[in-house]
Amino acid sequence: MQLNFAAREVAIKLVYYGPALSGKTTNLKALHARVAEESRGRLMTLDTKDDRTLFFDVLPLVFRADVDGATIRVRVKVFTVPGQVVHSSTRRLVLQGADGIVFVADSQVSETENNAASFLDLRANFKDMGRSLAQVPLVIQFNKRDLVKIRRDAEIDDLARRGTDPVYKASATRGEGVIECFFGLLERAWRSLDKEHDLASTLGLPSDLFLERAAASLGYDETARALSAASVRCCGS
Repeated sequence: MQLNFAAREVAIKLVYYGPALSGKTTNLKALHARVAEESRGRLMTLDTKDDRTLFFDVLPLVFRADVDGATIRVRVKVFTVPGQVVHSSTRRLVLQGADGIVFVADSQVSETENNAASFLDLRANFKDMGRSLAQVPLVIQFNKRDLVKIRRDAEIDDLARRGTDPVYKASATRGEGVIECFFGLLERAWRSLDKEHDLASTLGLPSDLFLERAAASLGYDETARALSAASVRCCGS
């Protein structure tokens, strides 16, 4: 996080991580399409010839929260990492300074092993940077729920119940679950930063108020509370 008290500005970095072709870039494109136009920046991508993300995508989301007559400007920068094994150093570079992680898993049964390998890679990269993944806000998304031969809902529900991190089901190509997953991470990241830096006092912006303003500014009709309850673990679906 970058915090400018004088300008009353906060910059948050969120990263979408996962195996190659799990749908990280598709998530960002779907998110960009659904966010209110005045709150989004330009979506930048860099792809290889086979249409896989080579380096990373950046999606800047900007919104303002007016609190007691003062304007607080929050900038949320969203990145993805390349999933191919050969780009490990690039993934580690993008992860530096991350305030939260969405791990995008491929729901196809055939990708179970790749999902596991990618998650271990994520954990190892944080260890190499001297950080623990357990200390970073994390949500898990099982993407591609619209395909056949995918892991059953009951299996994902069981994984969610046994874990501590929120789990979301999504179909990024259809835009389903994209906003909910993003907002779930934004909530966890902000609450973590608030706890560490006391943003409620220093900026006069309590977490609950921030999340309500964020939901409205991002153009989402549901309340922050409804968005927060959209994960498998929360709603018990």
